[in-house]
Amino acid sequence: MLIDCHTHAARTPAVPRTGGSHFPTAEQLVGRLDDLGIDMAVMLPIVSPECRTRYCPPEDIVEMAQTWPDRLIPFCNLDPRFDTNSPSADFARFLRIYQEMGCKGVGETIPNLPFDDPLCWNMFRQIADAGLPMTIHIAPSIGGAYGFYDEPGLPLLEKTLREFPDLIILGHSQPFWAEISADVTAETRGGYPTGPVMPGRLVELLECYDNLWGDLSAGSGHNAISRDPEFGNAFLERFQDRMLFGTDISFPEYEPPMPDYFRSLRGQISDEAWEKIAWRNLDRLLDLGIAVC
Repeated sequence: MLIDCHTHAARTPAVPRTGGSHFPTAEQLVGRLDDLGIDMAVMLPIVSPECRTRYCPPEDIVEMAQTWPDRLIPFCNLDPRFDTNSPSADFARFLRIYQEMGCKGVGETIPNLPFDDPLCWNMFRQIADAGLPMTIHIAPSIGGAYGFYDEPGLPLLEKTLREFPDLIILGHSQPFWAEISADVTAETRGGYPTGPVMPGRLVELLECYDNLWGDLSAGSGHNAISRDPEFGNAFLERFQDRMLFGTDISFPEYEPPMPDYFRSLRGQISDEAWEKIAWRNLDRLLDLGIAVC
């Protein structure tokens, strides 16, 4: 079994991205899952304005998931500027309703604000209180990017992990995964560094904070574990309880690198680690009830 921790969809096409692509519809997404041999997938709404041409609110995600209840798992989403655009905004009322609608987590959160902005911490606190995991995107800059801003070495992410030990953060994006190696630079952290891995800041954070998990989707997650296969396999084995298979399907034509690569790891990592990353960790995290069926 494979459960994808990171996909996107929209009810209908709208304004295309600069390159002309659109989010898939739910039907197209399920078709891509069939093509790739993926059994189920989390769908992530988009509600922040940064670098997006289409909003995909939680209500739409829930509606699409209800059409494919055995295949699609809805997340909700928030922006820390919602409601009053202040550190006293009440997100509990949003989260309560979204949980009642069946949402299993929050994300992909992409506001281009520093991790430790009071607006963000107010939102993080209430997500932690609701007991929901949060998928994040990290950006290398303020302006011209989407995702929470952090500096090289991810000091603001660490500050957040320490402040909110009950908030499970699913890390994603190039600046997140580039930190797997100590040789990352300001110039390479926004891309896909190559070459042997020297254990870096991300390894230290995973060692220190049990509330940090890894979203292996997209080119960033794939690059992190495939650029140095010996290290990557050992990394997956070591952190097998907090790694999640994913694709980041965001348009119908996308050919994600992770499915074929992850299948090739059968026999290279333990069967136990492979099964956990493939689906058991997400089943446990989201309380899907698959393991007991």
